[in-house]
Amino acid sequence: MAAREVLAPAYVYMVRCEGGQLYTGWTNDPAARLHAHKTGQGARATRAFGAESMAYLERCADKSEALRREAALKKLTKAEKEALCAAWAENARPRLSMATRDDAAEILEIYNWYVCNRIATLQITPSTLPEYEAWVEDTLARAPLILARDGSGHLLGYACAHRYHPREAFAWDVESTIYCAPDACSAGVGAALYGALLELLKLQGYWNVYALLADPNPASERFHEKFGFVCVGRNKHTAYKFGHWVGLSTWWLPLRKGNSAPEPVRLQLDPAEVEQVLDKYNHPAPSRRGK
Repeated sequence: MAAREVLAPAYVYMVRCEGGQLYTGWTNDPAARLHAHKTGQGARATRAFGAESMAYLERCADKSEALRREAALKKLTKAEKEALCAAWAENARPRLSMATRDDAAEILEIYNWYVCNRIATLQITPSTLPEYEAWVEDTLARAPLILARDGSGHLLGYACAHRYHPREAFAWDVESTIYCAPDACSAGVGAALYGALLELLKLQGYWNVYALLADPNPASERFHEKFGFVCVGRNKHTAYKFGHWVGLSTWWLPLRKGNSAPEPVRLQLDPAEVEQVLDKYNHPAPSRRGK
């Protein structure tokens, strides 16, 4: 019997424009399509009105289903579209929690998507589930591994930190990592994950956070700059992936300043401390919503 063809998922979406207009379309890569609309490389309508954000996103089985759903959405009234957008925005709001070994398969699915499709990671061969089950446990032994899920339980992304260098003198330094699912286009997922991660790392007693970014990666650079990271080095022709050379830049965020001797890092925080930080991002004050 011939192997059954596996069709790539497709998505139907609505993008909010500057004047409040809603543009409807379909795509196989929501994040890339949203970026195209926001940078004037998308549809003529979004170039004319100025795309601002993803207002609605719905996963379909394949392109044919997405095209049918796109046609149906375009027939809705403005009020009906706005109702869909409001419900989607509430469901897409990130809910943070700490990961466990049981989450390894979902985390791995996101990570391997970047392995196969992006230079955000310079790994080429996809990781396996046993590797990631061990990775989850090893990560949690020293630092937080935070998940963001939507109201339906779908994993939107994760953020964590691990050793910057194995030698003892570097015990107060960590390297941060964040990955969002390719369909996690709601505002605030990355900001919530990284904000909570950095607060918890500071509570643990770490002094320095480093982020290693594939170069060029202007979107990730802007993201890290918002949290106070500064670039402390760039290396060209560091790695070869997808048929071309990629550079590597190092970004640094000091969590503490001064020259005093550091206290030992608290490898495990009290669960109440963790919950307090996560709750802050799960129930943001009205002034922080949407930022």
